[in-house]
Amino acid sequence: MPVPFESLIPFAIISGMFLVTGTGIRFAQTKRNEGKVARYSLDDWDRKMLQRDKQLTGTDRGQVDDPVAPAEFKVNSAWKVYDSLRNGIA
Repeated sequence: MPVPFESLIPFAIISGMFLVTGTGIRFAQTKRNEGKVARYSLDDWDRKMLQRDKQLTGTDRGQVDDPVAPAEFKVNSAWKVYDSLRNGIA
């Protein structure tokens, strides 16, 4: 005759593994995003702002509140590289 609570041990193990993997994924995403929550459904505007923030601060999720861009911002654009790769072809 089976004991009614004998399935609780495998259930606890399976639930514990879901908890461990979920916590691990959340930790990895938070660490990758510099302590901020992950972004979903990015459109072109969001991608351009991410690129601008990376150019201004050097990190993917960094933001600054200084209204004046640093001097390096003038020369670290990808457009200059793109123009030189096209070699004048429109």
